[in-house]
Formats: sequence, C-alpha cells, structure tokens
Amino acid sequence: MTRVAIIDYGVGNLRSVEKAFVAAGCDAVVSSDRDILMKAERLVLPGVGAFAACMKELSQRGFDEVVRQRAAEGVPLLGVCVGMQMLFEESEEFGRTRGLALLPGRVRAFKTDLPIPHVGWNLVRHKKAHQLFEGIGDRSFFYFVHSFFCEPTEEDVVIGETEYGSHFASIVARKNICGVQFHPEKSQQDGLRLLRNFAISDQIS
Repeated sequence: MTRVAIIDYGVGNLRSVEKAFVAAGCDAVVSSDRDILMKAERLVLPGVGAFAACMKELSQRGFDEVVRQRAAEGVPLLGVCVGMQMLFEESEEFGRTRGLALLPGRVRAFKTDLPIPHVGWNLVRHKKAHQLFEGIGDRSFFYFVHSFFCEPTEEDVVIGETEYGSHFASIVARKNICGVQFHPEKSQQDGLRLLRNFAISDQIS
C-alpha cells in the first residue's frame, strides 16, 4: 500500500513535492489513479495558481469527492499552498468559489501596502503544539508564494501563524486535516522535516 499519495489533478509541479518526500526518507507517489488514491495511507493535495481553476480541475476528475471521502474516513490529509486554501469553505479570488469545506472559514485577499504576492522566506510562529512541528523550532523560516490567505472562523484550527502586513494562518490542523500555506518542498531542511512528520506521525488522526 502506498504510504503517501500526491493527488495529480493537472495542476502544479507535483514532482518537486514527490522528490521532497523521498529526500525526507518517505515513500510517496504522484498519482491520478483513483484506486491508488482510495487506498493510500495518507494524501497530499497540492495547488498552484488560482483557487477557482484548481477547484475546477479537481472536481472535473471527481477527486473532490475522493478527498472528502478519505478525509471522512480519517485518512491524514495535507493541503499545500492553494491546496490548503481549498480545504476551506470558499474563496473570494475572482468572485466567490466554493471549496471543499473540510475546515470552517474563507480565503481572502491581502489588504496591505506591502508587495503582493507575498513571495520569499518568512517565519512561522507556533500557536500550539502539534506533531507537524516535531523537531522544528518556533519562528523557523519557510518559503511563501501567495496573494490570498486563509481566514478560519474557528481559531483553534490555527497551529502556526505568519505576519505580512497582519497576522495570517500559515499552518492549520484539525484531527486528520492539515494545511500549510508555504511550500515545504522549497523550504530546505525544516520543510523536509515537516513533510516527514506528516508522513510518519501516528498521532495525526
């Protein structure tokens, strides 16, 4: 059985995520095979570009229901970048687009005088203890590329936050559902450690 399946729905450079898991010592595969996705021990939902385009591609392949079903079964799920945003109820990017609604809240545009998109290294402050942080220090730096951010309606889902004009949720988690706004595959050793923590922790459930 595949340890980690990275969902291939035609969006983003998925091989870099796969290579990062391998570099972290974890069994991972990029797949658009429904059977593999339904049997994998853990799922990764990547995302690059516009929220609406990602949701359209995911839904056209029927993978939105795969994600919802596997999440309901308690399978650990990690959303990365736009993949994290898709875990929420809706996004205001280019109008209103419904998300997967696995976490409560919406995706909003930055309102700041700072350059948009937010690109580059920024620190993540731990809001609460979590298995994803094992071996990763508070205020460690990760690599971001995004113009929109997640605004959860329930504060307890936010386990890490970052400041860019204002504070925003950069890591979220509730039971088996996890998400990171940054790109762990571009975040050097701490990024690899986070991916490994997701892949091997038996406490994400």
